[in-house]
Amino acid sequence: MNNVSSTRTENIIIITCALFTFLLHLIVNVNGGYGFFRDELYYIACSDHLDWGYVDQPPFSIFLLKCWRLLFGDSLVSIRMLPALAHTGTVVLAGLLTKEIGGKAFAVVLACLGMACSLIHLGMSGIYSMNSIDILIWTLSMYLLVRIIHTPKPEYWITLGVVLGIGLLNKISVLFLGAGIFAGILFTNRNWLGTRWPYIAGIIALALFLPYIFWNLYHDNAHLEFIHNASAGKYSGRSRIEFVKEQILLLNPLSAPVWIAGLASLLFYKPLQRYRIFGWLYLTAFAILVINRTSKGEYLAPGYACLFAAAGIFFEQKLTVRSVRWLRIIYPALMVIATAVLVPFVMPLLPVEEYISYARKMGIEPDSNENKELAELPQFYADMFGWQEKARDVAAVYNSLSETEKSKCAIVSNNYGRCGAIDFYGAQYGLPKSIGNHNNYWIWGPREYTGEVIIILGGRMEDHVDDFESCEQVGVSTCKYCMPYENNVRIFLCRGLKYPPASIWKDEKHYE
Repeated sequence: MNNVSSTRTENIIIITCALFTFLLHLIVNVNGGYGFFRDELYYIACSDHLDWGYVDQPPFSIFLLKCWRLLFGDSLVSIRMLPALAHTGTVVLAGLLTKEIGGKAFAVVLACLGMACSLIHLGMSGIYSMNSIDILIWTLSMYLLVRIIHTPKPEYWITLGVVLGIGLLNKISVLFLGAGIFAGILFTNRNWLGTRWPYIAGIIALALFLPYIFWNLYHDNAHLEFIHNASAGKYSGRSRIEFVKEQILLLNPLSAPVWIAGLASLLFYKPLQRYRIFGWLYLTAFAILVINRTSKGEYLAPGYACLFAAAGIFFEQKLTVRSVRWLRIIYPALMVIATAVLVPFVMPLLPVEEYISYARKMGIEPDSNENKELAELPQFYADMFGWQEKARDVAAVYNSLSETEKSKCAIVSNNYGRCGAIDFYGAQYGLPKSIGNHNNYWIWGPREYTGEVIIILGGRMEDHVDDFESCEQVGVSTCKYCMPYENNVRIFLCRGLKYPPASIWKDEKHYE
């Protein structure tokens, strides 16, 4: 096969895998996707309060979401189009990365399928968050590193610095990527340190990240406090062994032999010696996350494109004897089949009752990485239910008030999912924006409310009664399929807060 026809074949493979990835996301989202995920409602609320930082994340994904909402609206299909495009772009970059380091058709197939069929990549790109963008950033950085290896032009270094800076403004775990790049340079390409360009790239990245650093300093290191509380709280039960096991399970169990071979190839296979920097990149990020005992397995998800690319090239060069060439067809097919069997556990592809029945037949129990009580659905799916019901039930109380009381009424809750539900769905019921003490809702404060009339979503009577002149339970919000602690949530109507809201707000902060 000549070079022109070979390149055409590889490009067709990349486009086909990318279209498959995008269409899968589109089909799921058009069919309903169950509903907005808890965090998505919070991110939408954050995008209505643009700032240089947030308690639980840097600002880039929020700025991007705001621009997208202005252009395409707030439907579930629209909001989830962005992560679908990010996953599609990641598959394309994985294919281009493989081509760049010498892979032909089979290597490109294996690398693209590795990223397209990864369960954690499918799941993380099925909802809007900074995670799908983070994966795209890591993969783009790897592609730029290959270009630098081949032709160390200054513009590649400058572009890498910009990409890493944007990545840091999206998610600070790009620091692990930066550490991996530095380790890789130190162990494999030390001559680069004799030029000014790695330092210029680092300075550019730091300069772009500075606004978030300054935001944190201004807000008493809010993000560090958030990380500390999360590690000591909801993630405290995690273990290093669990993190390692999740690398096998989360990507796709049948992909494990592929990416493990890719890592070994980067470290020991002589034809890939030039690209050993990627082996050190992955190992450095892996070591950092293992040392941090509370890391979730998904934190390493962005680091696999280089391993799949290397594996593709290794197997392409080794599976040439006729007696084993059949593996070139069978193994990728098995990866696709495994994905088809397992994808309902990471993407809401099946109607809820069908999913519950399917999970039971497969013997898979609902799970939560936050040690929460569960019902019939895993937390990832349960957190897509119950939000509109909460807004509707609060609206029933709000609309029973006189116009005078409505003008003074604050709606309060103690977690950003409930507050986000009031803010997003409340518009159709005529509700004012909510206030709360969870993460950035605490920073946004009590607004101008006086405490004369407050509707409280959640808690117990004994949590509220002593703070008001009068307080009564006026409703209970129920929801099917939601997390158990989001079902049977009490609604209170309280009047006459005994303290000015602003005077007690500093004691209400809850970062987690």
